[in-house]
Amino acid sequence: MTEDQLTAKISELNKKLSIAARTGNGHLCNQIRMAIDSHRQQYMAKLDDSQNNSSTDFGNKIDIR
Repeated sequence: MTEDQLTAKISELNKKLSIAARTGNGHLCNQIRMAIDSHRQQYMAKLDDSQNNSSTDFGNKIDIR
């Protein structure tokens, strides 16, 4: 999944969590929280990968001493 898809899925799961909480379904709330945590971990991993893959080569920049 892309970062945008993950954020959309997390948002959708948060809406479902609020509905489950309002209805008093504790077991479903726990399951949805686990799914949210899983998606957040995937999102954070994608962010880390994109930051690590960004160019950090400053060889062509001006060197001020």
